[in-house]
Amino acid sequence: MLECAKSITRGDRSLMRLRTFTTGFLTGLLALAGTATLAGYGNEPQVQDFIADMVDRHDFNRDELLEVLGQAERRDDIIELMSKPAEKTLAWYEYRKIFLTSSRIDGGVAFWTQYADILAKAEKAYGVDPQIVVAIIGVETRYGSNTGRHRVLDALSTLAFDYPPRSEFFTSELEQYLLLTRGENIDLLSATGSYAGAMGYGQFIPSSYRSYAVDFDASGTRDLWNSPMDIIGSVANYFAKKGNWKPG
Repeated sequence: MLECAKSITRGDRSLMRLRTFTTGFLTGLLALAGTATLAGYGNEPQVQDFIADMVDRHDFNRDELLEVLGQAERRDDIIELMSKPAEKTLAWYEYRKIFLTSSRIDGGVAFWTQYADILAKAEKAYGVDPQIVVAIIGVETRYGSNTGRHRVLDALSTLAFDYPPRSEFFTSELEQYLLLTRGENIDLLSATGSYAGAMGYGQFIPSSYRSYAVDFDASGTRDLWNSPMDIIGSVANYFAKKGNWKPG
């Protein structure tokens, strides 16, 4: 009986030591995880100024923004792509070959056929010729088959804080992205787009998304990834409002 009690006591002490070790180990992991989170963007003066501005002007939570920007990753490949865009390195006859292909033309015919009713509705609402809407979506994302592989948060943070030539512009776009994701209930950590932060079938940058995207399907949100009506209506609206389109 006594030996059994001693054995239980030794077992309890061992269990307590194991619990203490485990608790300390997990605490250390959580601390490291917190440090890793802040290893992205967060401690630099310009980032702190940006956060303070977002808190002051748009009523964001400072700690939440610090956590979000701490998860943004600097992308050197994005800086390289921004420094050498195809639009500036290719001559027109070379650039033209990318878009005027049989597969892209066939894709345009298929897209137009599939969404003829929506395109007609957009033309009636905004006065923009359907062929222009179809062509833009084909040029930008090959009718939605390539809407971009870069996380928008990474792209905009990298260009805002680590690309001085366009820092002012992309800092503004990062601001617009945070406002957009809050207003449209978009997951700001997972949304993907181009290396410049353009999103959806029509590749709208955040400021254009907020200004020209429309809720054409009346769902309560403007979804340029998944709603054909919002996608087509938004491209048409962009031309009508931003592009100074004149019917005929």
